[in-house]
Amino acid sequence: MHAWVNGRLLDDPTAAAVPVSDHGFTVGDGVFEAVKVVDGTPFALTRHLDRLARSAAGLGLPALDDAEVRRGVASVLAREHLSLGRLRITYTGGDAPLGSGRGDSPPTLVVVADVLRPATPTASVVTVPWPRNERGALAGLKTTSYAENVVALAYAAERGAGEAVFANLAGHLCEGTGSNVFYVVDGELRTPTLAAGCLAGISRALLLEWYGGREVDEPVQVLETADEVFLVSTTRDVQPVHRVDGRDLPAPGPVTAQCQKLWAEREAEHSDP
Repeated sequence: MHAWVNGRLLDDPTAAAVPVSDHGFTVGDGVFEAVKVVDGTPFALTRHLDRLARSAAGLGLPALDDAEVRRGVASVLAREHLSLGRLRITYTGGDAPLGSGRGDSPPTLVVVADVLRPATPTASVVTVPWPRNERGALAGLKTTSYAENVVALAYAAERGAGEAVFANLAGHLCEGTGSNVFYVVDGELRTPTLAAGCLAGISRALLLEWYGGREVDEPVQVLETADEVFLVSTTRDVQPVHRVDGRDLPAPGPVTAQCQKLWAEREAEHSDP
């Protein structure tokens, strides 16, 4: 692991580098991106940095310096060649009083690079009883306020699953804790609209551009009868789902297999699509 904090590459990435009063630590006032690294090169970095900037603006944080973030990325990647790795870029409200109000200190910017273990070939998922709030202030933003996901993943793990899937307040299928959900009905590929409150996933957008699919909001119960289900994310690519709430599915099904093949081809063609 290698870490870069506020313009400085750390000799010891585990050493204290951010104050305990940082607003990202105390109240989750921060945004982040996870970027896959393939053969030493970050994949779709421009799209990730654009979304990071949108999330920061949505949270009311100062505008990001794109060039400075890229310097941090280059610094950590120069320290070790990663055949398969992950970048974590975190941007917080910086040092602040111990409360919800922000202070007047500059924001904190951290870039970390580490090895990424390949995702499992298939996934088992369960739907959780707590809804996403598609009308909330943080809807669609990739913030560091992830406690809800931690609870949902623990719920899934207790039931032998590796990912948890949320409905929203309207009862429509929304997203996973760290993934977007695609499913197939009568041969048609579908995924929830962004109005459902799901994150505007980079992998989601690329797959819709490359393969197509219909964005539609349907009750979460559609997963009970879907012919195929798969997850997409930075660390999963296109990951078939073999079980949803105890119901077995083909993994991969024919549409999922086509999407996997297309993804592998397009990812190899261009590192920053």
